[in-house]
Amino acid sequence: MKLLRHALGVEPAQLDVSAQSTSELYTRIVDRAEELGLLPNNMREATMRELVARESEAPSAIGYGVAVPHVYLDDLQHTGILFFRLKEPLHMGSVDGSGVRYVFFLVGPSRGALDHLHSLAAIARVMSDDAFRYALDCAENADDLVAALDSFVRRDRDGTSQPPSQDPLEPTGQLFGGVRRDLQRRLPHYLSDLRDGLHSKTLSAIGFMFFACLAPTVTFGGVMAERTGGAIGVAEMLVATGIGGVVYSLLSGQPLIILGGTGPMLVCTVIIYEQCQRLGLPFLPVYAWIGLWTSLILIILAALDICALMRWFTRFTDEIFAGLISLIFLFEALSALRATFSDPTVPHESSLLTLVLALGTLYLGYTLSRFRNSRFLGPRLREFLADFGPTIALVLMSMVALRLGEVALTTLEAPDSIGTTSGRPWLVPLDAIPLQIRLAAAVPALLVSVLVYLDQNITARIVNSPDRHLRKGAGYHLDLVVISCMVAVCSLFGLPWLVAATVRSLNHLHSLTTERGVHVVHVRETRVTGFVVHALIAASLLALPLLKLVPMAVLYGLFLMMGINSIHGNQFLDRVKLWITDPERYPPHHYIGRIPMASTRRYTLVQAVCLSVLWLVKVSPLSVLFPLFIAALVPVRLWIARWFPKEVLAELDAEAIPKRPPEPDKPPTALPPDDTLDAAHASIGMRNQE
Repeated sequence: MKLLRHALGVEPAQLDVSAQSTSELYTRIVDRAEELGLLPNNMREATMRELVARESEAPSAIGYGVAVPHVYLDDLQHTGILFFRLKEPLHMGSVDGSGVRYVFFLVGPSRGALDHLHSLAAIARVMSDDAFRYALDCAENADDLVAALDSFVRRDRDGTSQPPSQDPLEPTGQLFGGVRRDLQRRLPHYLSDLRDGLHSKTLSAIGFMFFACLAPTVTFGGVMAERTGGAIGVAEMLVATGIGGVVYSLLSGQPLIILGGTGPMLVCTVIIYEQCQRLGLPFLPVYAWIGLWTSLILIILAALDICALMRWFTRFTDEIFAGLISLIFLFEALSALRATFSDPTVPHESSLLTLVLALGTLYLGYTLSRFRNSRFLGPRLREFLADFGPTIALVLMSMVALRLGEVALTTLEAPDSIGTTSGRPWLVPLDAIPLQIRLAAAVPALLVSVLVYLDQNITARIVNSPDRHLRKGAGYHLDLVVISCMVAVCSLFGLPWLVAATVRSLNHLHSLTTERGVHVVHVRETRVTGFVVHALIAASLLALPLLKLVPMAVLYGLFLMMGINSIHGNQFLDRVKLWITDPERYPPHHYIGRIPMASTRRYTLVQAVCLSVLWLVKVSPLSVLFPLFIAALVPVRLWIARWFPKEVLAELDAEAIPKRPPEPDKPPTALPPDDTLDAAHASIGMRNQE
């Protein structure tokens, strides 16, 4: 660790070094080593030959953006380390396909195998820490590098270098014990939740998520107004989403979750309306009483730690549910585009421009959001374009639509003024129905409670997955209490019930994540983005005429991008693609080559069948039972355990990506340099997968 500290503290720090090839990188490395006296001048050619020879035998890139080229010669007297941060990622044949950004050059005498092993172990330890890699990325000088190392040492000493190990779903056996534990876990981070929002990445997330949340809010509101006879519409949905989102961002245990209207909740509300029409009952009073009973049931569930039952839900269920919601987003966007061509009242030029704007928004936003790993432009500009990509795409495509104003386009539908959709008073008259109906409302409230419980907690499980690399902990029970209170308030004012929206939550998480290649470097966990986004949605009620200028075609493209982004990281959908992938070109997933591909395909087929069943239930008259079918995935998962070996389920259905088995112990003196490099690679891989 002392050698590593010295390497990071050498001035001038070797940060943002330009190297277009491995040979150019090695030239800069050798020049620096000679400058610092680690290499005698007469050993330059021997060092270069040794570097090139080792690189030809096996890549020095060991994954996660790290390379450890090393030279050990008989004539050298001392062991040393040099650190370089490259300006642009350099592809050096890493097994995980990531470009190299961090280079540690090891040099020393051939007899120093033990020092060599210790140095590699130190590099593996520090580079396996997400916070340290993020600090390396942000460092501007050698002092910042040393400070990052000191911070890692303190965290490692205090046992806080990895996310909290306490299971947030472990039952406490005490009344409101889970809620109290969630408060104890999250309150110490409250100020940092606010401080972490003071960053340019927060601004980009706000710009993207405002429209990503506004569009479905208005869409769901319009559909609900049509299906409920105007009892609940766009105005009510905007008010509920704006105010409810602000409250949730301030009080929840996991503020990265985004609340909103969802398909299942829409179906549930429409069924209540239809039954009220059939029985001759006023809709809003019945709706309000069902909501009040639902709120009470949810409070009881939170008090009894019933969220702990989510421990029985596994990656098997999470991936099917997330895949379903992602496919719904894609399907609805594509269906809307198709409708513009099938509608005889829409001119062909309007249909064609709608398609061009939607695909243009998708292509531009998706391309810019991945510009971070491009080789063009400077690193700061690439970072800016990647962060603000979706917002830039939306603005540019909207400007194109306005420029072509002679072509008629459908724009965002918004109310003309602030007020309820039907002109009714905001407060719902609770005494408008008989006492027996108020009591009977508890029966449908049981089903609504199951739907809210599953919708909220499955999304929370997906967001809080260890693969997301969040560090501040979850708050399942606390979130359920907040949701239950919001359901009660919304019921009193005839507002739609809101729950965690899976696709919007995943896109919110993605917009605050810094990645290098396929690896998560850092997630900015903050309450600021959710607060500002929903405050802007509430404020949009004051700018309703401006909302009507936004073309729906651009929002369709945004929906497509959100659906594609939410698919990112879904292991189930990744395995589906393996069915049409050349086996010689399989991606380096952790399960490839470790379990039989036949078992992988059978497991994927089971998930595909479950997804198909959920889709059929959603579009059938049985849609009211949708939450029960989601809950049924748990016994299905338990049932299939008899047909799959334990090691297969351990790889495919683990809470987090399973770590690889440890390497067998070997005496340090018997460990040749290439084996040491492999051990470092395995160590970094294992620690990042934990």
